Amino acid sequence: MRAYVAGLVVVGGASAVSAQALPPAALVQAYPEQLLGEDGALLVWRDGTRQPLSDGAPDKSFDEKLKNASLLDQLSLPYPKGPLSRPPQAQDDPGRFRNASFFDKMYGDCDKGETQKRLVAVTWVGGQKIKATTVNGVAQKMRAIAEELERLPATLRGFAYPSAGAFSCRAVKDTGKRSMHAYGAAIDINVKNSDYWLWRKGSYRSRIPYEIVAIFERHGFIWGGKWGHFDTMHFEYRPEFFQAAAKETLDKATH
Repeated sequence: MRAYVAGLVVVGGASAVSAQALPPAALVQAYPEQLLGEDGALLVWRDGTRQPLSDGAPDKSFDEKLKNASLLDQLSLPYPKGPLSRPPQAQDDPGRFRNASFFDKMYGDCDKGETQKRLVAVTWVGGQKIKATTVNGVAQKMRAIAEELERLPATLRGFAYPSAGAFSCRAVKDTGKRSMHAYGAAIDINVKNSDYWLWRKGSYRSRIPYEIVAIFERHGFIWGGKWGHFDTMHFEYRPEFFQAAAKETLDKATH
């Protein structure tokens, strides 16, 4: 287990969030079964749907992006790779800007019962049953994560279970917008050792070992512990953040 100081992993590595936004191509690379391409103005779905990347409001505040994100807003905060070398700043929330139309189309609207038709049971750590979507292979990835977590020492494995829940047709408390749990594409791990900014009402804190986080990240899940509005029990499937990193590494290697 890594050493911790005030809840922060003390290692060299990634800083919080860089200023460079992700390219729209990251979405196409991350969701190839859903998306065909993009032309700089429109995202093209495989069924022919064309969705604007911008909503024509480039100067939105942080709160406006949280509540009404365009696809470009969704990509505007890169996700830091590896262990954090410092706590995230107040507005370091990569992944919290979510375009509702994008995810509703991809996973379905749970208020209409669409998402529920694509859910399957997943055996989580300790034999617990949770529900996750089959879209984008999320359920299969959660099974693979559970298998890796089961192989960890008990002192680490205990952070991951019992899960506080996966699918739940609900909104995010501070935005009123649909949570990734409502799409069956997120999971909360053991609440006992977790911290949440609305509970804590103070400085950043995380008690989750990075060994846990690393397993999720390898399967395309981002961690709420890398947000200024920290939610250290929370993981959600957002492969676009990792596709962009892979392309950046490839570009550097070939130049």
